[in-house]
Amino acid sequence: MSEPKRVTFGLKTTPMHVDYDDILRVWLEADEISEIEHAWLWDHMLPLAGPKDGKIYEGWTLLAALAAQTRRLRLGLLVTSNRIRQPAVLGKIATTVDVVSRGRLVMGLGVGGTHQPAGAGGILGDNPAVAEYDAYGLTLVPPGEGIGRLEETVRILKRMWTEKEFDFEGRYYTLKGNRNEPKPVQPSGPPLLIGGWGNRTLRLVAEHADIWNIPGPPHNQLDYITERSRVLDEHCAAIGRDPSEISRSVQVVISYDNIEASRRTVLELVHAGLDHIVLSLPRGYPQGVAQWLTDEIIKPVRAELPGV
Repeated sequence: MSEPKRVTFGLKTTPMHVDYDDILRVWLEADEISEIEHAWLWDHMLPLAGPKDGKIYEGWTLLAALAAQTRRLRLGLLVTSNRIRQPAVLGKIATTVDVVSRGRLVMGLGVGGTHQPAGAGGILGDNPAVAEYDAYGLTLVPPGEGIGRLEETVRILKRMWTEKEFDFEGRYYTLKGNRNEPKPVQPSGPPLLIGGWGNRTLRLVAEHADIWNIPGPPHNQLDYITERSRVLDEHCAAIGRDPSEISRSVQVVISYDNIEASRRTVLELVHAGLDHIVLSLPRGYPQGVAQWLTDEIIKPVRAELPGV
């Protein structure tokens, strides 16, 4: 039986209905707190909650700015929509951020906008991607096509980060004479995090990812998360991969009003085998919130988990 993985903690600042200076303040504070090891943004163009005309920032541009002003945190988008940028353009963007950050990028990637029924992924109501993609001239695709496009993107990124020049002929994307210099700082490129929960996505995780991420409470509950983790194990077994090679990541939306409940939720997830914990901050970001998270969740949970 393999040894339990070391648990890492990070935070997420959703760049919606907040000011840039508030996001920067939280990241700079977190960068000085060793217990917080990673920090995350998201990849949307319109607010998913609250006033529809509220402010929101583009994820990769903002990530580059934060990468330039921090020194220690690993960082990324949870997760990049594969439907917004062409794969090779995304590869160039990600390479640039890895260089700017001196090798701290984690390449968070997901299928992006596909045709989904209301309530999919634990998000109440109609699929919010419909209005977002209409507003920005983007197109939703069937889920199967979304998975196919994501698989080709992964192959393109890995080749951009390791090969001098190459052509690519896929079902959805074609490249001729791609060159990507400089290469990322991290050898072979940034670690790959794939977010999702469907069977086909989990197969892709088993084949390619270093980290698997799934939204946790309040979107998905513990029983569903552990069931999906078992499915990932089955996919790994089918291709002969050791499932312990894949870190299990979960996002938990923190309650400012009931931090005890949030702490219990995090502890349950860690006991269930999740080892990459992303604490998502509701908008408003109080002063000193990174230290508060450390004192109220990270340190108490670690105190109950000696050795991990």
